[in-house]
Amino acid sequence: MKQHIKDRALMLADYILKTRHTVRETSKIYSVSKSTVHKDVTQRLQILDNEKYESVKEILEHNLSVRHIRGGQMTKLKYESK
Repeated sequence: MKQHIKDRALMLADYILKTRHTVRETSKIYSVSKSTVHKDVTQRLQILDNEKYESVKEILEHNLSVRHIRGGQMTKLKYESK
């Protein structure tokens, strides 16, 4: 694995741990695709730093479990603004 990919994976993991943002929000901040963020923090991070990987995994699982709620809130806001 190239060094800049390792650095990016660790940087993205640190950001997710610090802000608890979703993969989509993180990809917008760092101008990389959602697929890249997801691969970096799931597959590559597990090889680089397993402890960080476990922490990020918990956040991603939480975000997955509440996505239906967030979707409903955004739809509600959409129709309230009209």
